[in-house]
Amino acid sequence: MPIMIEPSTLHFLQDLRANNYREWYHAHKSACEAARNNVLETASEMIVGLNHLDPSIGYPDLRKCMFRIARDTRFSPDKTPYKTHIGLVFSPEGNTHCRTSVFYLHIEPGGSMLSGGLYMPDKDRLKAVREAIVDEWNTFSSLIHAPSFHRTFGDLCREEKTLKRVPAGFDKDFPGADYLKLTSFYVYKMFSDDAVCHPSFVDTALRTFKQMTPLHLFLNHALQAQEPSLRSGHPDRESAL
Repeated sequence: MPIMIEPSTLHFLQDLRANNYREWYHAHKSACEAARNNVLETASEMIVGLNHLDPSIGYPDLRKCMFRIARDTRFSPDKTPYKTHIGLVFSPEGNTHCRTSVFYLHIEPGGSMLSGGLYMPDKDRLKAVREAIVDEWNTFSSLIHAPSFHRTFGDLCREEKTLKRVPAGFDKDFPGADYLKLTSFYVYKMFSDDAVCHPSFVDTALRTFKQMTPLHLFLNHALQAQEPSLRSGHPDRESAL
């Protein structure tokens, strides 16, 4: 039997969405653990293929790469205590800190997706990426306008905050000026519940991640130039799964 996302995982998340309170969650905690373990097992099937795309990802303990299901409600008007999705990152850092470009697996009823890139970097990393786009514009332009990339993702995501003007220190007439206004650099692709629960999903995910890889490597190359310590991956780690 191929390892894949089980329908029971989506069913649990759907039920949690309808019963998002602590008493219900604690009464169904075993179902939550089963759902999270199912995502971990599926992610572990992807890790070998991902290392062909980026060997610096290595073989981390994927439990450390999975986001907590408990929400941080301190500064949110939404006080529901639990996330109704399961998210996991594949990164050279082997955790969820995400200082680098990462591949991201998101499982949610009606909202599952695969994503890759750099999300809301700090000002130093943001500046490093912008400088790399300027210095290597031909390379960056060719990868985001590659037919397969454009066909799958369209363009970099612009759902996050973007600047109204080209940031200070950069030429407003630069041909890629719109990309310098971005504050995140990532793409994503949505998947239906049927696609996620299909036995071929791992292979489909790896093909999708492969299409993100030129962007992923470009971003990490830019960050490594700014902070060499980000170059170190962990290819000798063994997965605990």
